[in-house]
Amino acid sequence: MNPSQFLGILHARRGLILLVVVLSALTAAVISLIMPKTYKATTSLVVNYNGNDPVTGLSYPAQMLPGFMATQIDIIKNMNVALRVVDALGLADRPEVRARFEREARGEGDIREWIARGLLKKLEVAPSSESSVLQISFSAPDAHTAADVANAFGDAYQDVSVHLKVDPSKKAALYFNDQIKALRVKFEQAQQRVTAFQQENGIVSADQATDLETTRLNELSNQLALAQAQALEAASRRAGSGGRLAQESPDVIANPLVQNLRVQLATAETELAGLGRTLTEHHPQYQAVKAQVDRLRADLNAAIRSSAAALASNARILERREAQLREAVEAQKTRVLEMNKKRAALMVLINEMESARRSYETAAERFMQANLEGQADLADISVLTAALVPLRPASPKLAINTLVAGVLGLLLGIGMAMLAELRDRRVRSVHDLADLIEAPVFEMVDWKAPTRRLARPAVLLPYSSSAP
Repeated sequence: MNPSQFLGILHARRGLILLVVVLSALTAAVISLIMPKTYKATTSLVVNYNGNDPVTGLSYPAQMLPGFMATQIDIIKNMNVALRVVDALGLADRPEVRARFEREARGEGDIREWIARGLLKKLEVAPSSESSVLQISFSAPDAHTAADVANAFGDAYQDVSVHLKVDPSKKAALYFNDQIKALRVKFEQAQQRVTAFQQENGIVSADQATDLETTRLNELSNQLALAQAQALEAASRRAGSGGRLAQESPDVIANPLVQNLRVQLATAETELAGLGRTLTEHHPQYQAVKAQVDRLRADLNAAIRSSAAALASNARILERREAQLREAVEAQKTRVLEMNKKRAALMVLINEMESARRSYETAAERFMQANLEGQADLADISVLTAALVPLRPASPKLAINTLVAGVLGLLLGIGMAMLAELRDRRVRSVHDLADLIEAPVFEMVDWKAPTRRLARPAVLLPYSSSAP
């Protein structure tokens, strides 16, 4: 069948097609007028999922954002939210609702859950494709009911969102409160162990740089170094003041007594030499001066020996002091090493105390944060547009239903026309004739039925008898 044949059939069966279209449109219009009206109300909510937490200031992870809106839709369609709507509007207490529950559910089950399931069936939640706006729509036979339920779902969703955010924080606050008590006790016990160890061992500070024993060891080491230098010098002087070198020793020469005796001896020897030129050795005056020289020389030798003995004694004293300082340094080293061991043990206790303190402070900080979050009723959802009472019903839509029924009727009419043509096939074109006789058509005569002419009325002439 070619397009010309198809159009010919439609043209021939146009009456049938038009009848089916009209009947379909009229039927749809009548049904739309008979059907109960349904009103649809919509509330718009803005979900802030890109910002920071209003309490902690923390940013949400980026990987949570793609499924965030889908999660919010599931929350709105949850039974818990629907039950809050039922309680907020008091639907379970309405007599007509209870009568319907008894009639349809026969009183079986919970009426709140039955109403909530019915509300969820008529609820529509649609997210915006390029923004964080959620559209909550509800359909109901009554316009005011539709608006009230849509707004109630928005409010219930906000409350549930706050509870979902606050309840974990409250539980966390209770947990951290218990942990704080245990950590406080642990910190106090660690602090007491540190204090007791310090008092028992006499350690003021764990810092070695400020330790008195270490300071004392440094001082003794300095004194020992100085004593060693002095002892070495004294030993050298003692060695230089022994034997015949005593008179040439700088320390002996620098002795005031030796210097004085040397002056007196030189004076006496000069006087004796002068007397020796004028007097004999047996002269009393010469003998007296000689005795004075001998006495002064004996005193000088005694002074030199005394000075050398003093140097030797000083050297021995310095050596003993060096030995004592060396022993003191060794003893102090032993004490410092022992104190270092105790200080290391103290550091272990201090580290345990610091660890307990950090754990306690961290738990206290988390408790304050969780407690603050648990007391904050700040929601991330804001009402952009509250649902208004719709003025016109959302369904049935008379014009759309009639138009759709007309289109469907057109298709149905075409189908019925084709079915009627198959049952009663007629020749409507040259192609139909060629297909029917299975022979080519050489000529087509455009024949039209002759127009019927009206017969002229007979003209009656007057009768004349003279006529032949």
